[in-house]
Amino acid sequence: MTGRGIDQILPRPGDPRLFEPYVSSAREYVALAERANGPLPRPAGFSYIWGDALAELERASPDARIVNLETAVTRSDDAWPGKGIHYRMSPANLPCLAAARLDCCVLANNHVMDWGASGLAEALDALRAAGLRTAGAGRDEAEAQAPALIEHRQAGRVLVFACASETSGVPREWAAGPRHPGVCLLDELSARGAEALARRIGAQRRRGDIVVASIHWGGNWGYDVDAGQRAFARALIDRAGVDVVHGHSSHHPKGIEIYRERPILYGCGDLINDYEGIEGNEAFRPELSLMYFPVFDADSGRLVEFSLAPMRLRRMRLERATPDAAAWLRVALGRLGTRIEPRGEHGLSLRLD
Repeated sequence: MTGRGIDQILPRPGDPRLFEPYVSSAREYVALAERANGPLPRPAGFSYIWGDALAELERASPDARIVNLETAVTRSDDAWPGKGIHYRMSPANLPCLAAARLDCCVLANNHVMDWGASGLAEALDALRAAGLRTAGAGRDEAEAQAPALIEHRQAGRVLVFACASETSGVPREWAAGPRHPGVCLLDELSARGAEALARRIGAQRRRGDIVVASIHWGGNWGYDVDAGQRAFARALIDRAGVDVVHGHSSHHPKGIEIYRERPILYGCGDLINDYEGIEGNEAFRPELSLMYFPVFDADSGRLVEFSLAPMRLRRMRLERATPDAAAWLRVALGRLGTRIEPRGEHGLSLRLD
């Protein structure tokens, strides 16, 4: 979530005006963070927000770097009417994403059209110009449903299919249509909905591909996993051969399930946001986040290793979480029965047996 307060500390911030009930300027989120943890650099460099995460990426050297980009990338002032929260970052600050050498930005979420159809169009153009693939939103239904293709000479192809559910707060009016822009919106989290997505995946998939189903669903807080989400995720693995379900919307990491040797991440949490200093949900430790590094067998798609890097967001910058914080995350992640074990001084790993 690199919009709003994060955008304001980067070198080329956009208009800070907001239309929230209690906050009229994105700079107020910067002030909250500074009251909580001390002064922030202004401007910060484009790589500043990533902090220790850059070393983790270097260590893992992943073949594909995928994020849910939960903000509009636009200068538009066309705020979506009646929506309480509007996220945006200036297109001129996109080098902050390039600093982490991202491959794909998932756009199927409840903030990508906060500034209207013109804001979405500008985001698509800006991300493409920056060399970033997108999935989950487009100028029409076909583009919104199309997967992002990440191809590596040695590792093969990774296909990212992205979609969103109204359960995450995506307005029904945002659904892309044959002749109008929007997000790839699921009609329902049901067997029928899973079958429709499975058909689209089957039409694109080749032997040896790794398929990611990236889904924005559910509420922001809480560890319970809806039975419909669990059934939908398992159906995607059963019927479409999906290799990893990348679930997001929760502002904190939720439990992980290993189903038929494939991981289901029910809620990845926010790696980066501007919530520092906001009170009310301290029990969920929202300052803690995770980087997820699953490793798959190239021939079978079987999960062979899964490490996690616990991080803490402080002064709008990622730093390695302390061993005590990592231990706290182990408990939160193991709520669905998956065994989480320490890995080195700061890391975690999933026990796959």
